[in-house]
Amino acid sequence: MTSGSSERVAVFGEPWPQLNEELTLIEFYSTKHKNSAPLQGWLQRIQNGQITVDGRVVNDPNIILSAGSELVYHRLPWKEPDVPYLLEVLYEDDDLIALNKPSGLQVLPGGLFQQRTVLNQLQWRASKQSSSLSSQASHPVPVHRLGRGTSGILLCAKTKLAKTCIAGYFADKTSVIDADSTVMELSQRKILKIYRALVPGIVDEDKVIIKQPIGIVRYPGVAKGLYVASPSGKPALSKVDVLERDVQRNCTLVQVEIQSGRPHQIRIHLAFLGHPLLGDPLYVAGGQPKSFDFEFADGTFAQDGGYERPVNPVPGDCGYYLHAYQLFLSHPTTNEVIKITAPLPSVLKTREEGREVDKSVGSERIRGIQIDSLP
Repeated sequence: MTSGSSERVAVFGEPWPQLNEELTLIEFYSTKHKNSAPLQGWLQRIQNGQITVDGRVVNDPNIILSAGSELVYHRLPWKEPDVPYLLEVLYEDDDLIALNKPSGLQVLPGGLFQQRTVLNQLQWRASKQSSSLSSQASHPVPVHRLGRGTSGILLCAKTKLAKTCIAGYFADKTSVIDADSTVMELSQRKILKIYRALVPGIVDEDKVIIKQPIGIVRYPGVAKGLYVASPSGKPALSKVDVLERDVQRNCTLVQVEIQSGRPHQIRIHLAFLGHPLLGDPLYVAGGQPKSFDFEFADGTFAQDGGYERPVNPVPGDCGYYLHAYQLFLSHPTTNEVIKITAPLPSVLKTREEGREVDKSVGSERIRGIQIDSLP
């Protein structure tokens, strides 16, 4: 699939440190959007005719900008990588839809993935429904994220009320976490998420509570910084239960309940425990990246002018075993407690579960269906 888009739009005239000084086109992009490309990369984009000012292509990087000018960067077409695209619907009603996201599928557009995402599939599905129904179709959106390499339950809201309500559930759950927090039961919360994970080594304790704060550090290739275990970070709490120890394979199957929603929390917390996810290309024991000694594919910039992808891993890299297995929530309009279960990958089943055949999975109220074609 080849995609092209006007990716970045900026209106000159927003607060700017040198507002009283003249600013050129190249100065604007090389400072305001330096995370997207180096100086020489932005020069290449301008000279290629990829920048318009007030609707007109500008090839002169030294043109002086006027307050209120509209700047648009037109990204070159690119081929999106192949990804799994089957989405099983685990639960659906007028307010919510819960999907079983496969590992490798990105939730929201970003980077190389602009079309092959969960959000685009939801929009495509909604457009198909609106064409066949006289009533106005809903436009479901994810209310939380799963890492690209994480599989399992992704909850989406179909109405503004449901979106606001569930966003409040997640915010309330995270806001009560502090250094003295203890594990809360479902009756004390509006939403609960349970994951399965496979880690190398043998976890000695049957139950572990991890309260390691999570913060951000600068990391090339990740514009907004990388989340890591940090004593100065924000509070986070995970409850880990050992399900099965495999001494022969030297690995442990665990179940993890998170009571805060920090990005990559389970990956970081299990790594902090000394057992990073099996196959995790990024995090190592201690909850830190494998290396801060950054290298890039070459010393200049990529064909489209942007930075080359770092040789070292980034958060979107896959290969680890983490699955959003179960979700309990209070329905935003009925207050009924709903339990949703996503089928387990075979590698994340206990021996007993692996022996069971045709085990009933999915929502306890709605039978699963599949979205089986791309937009």
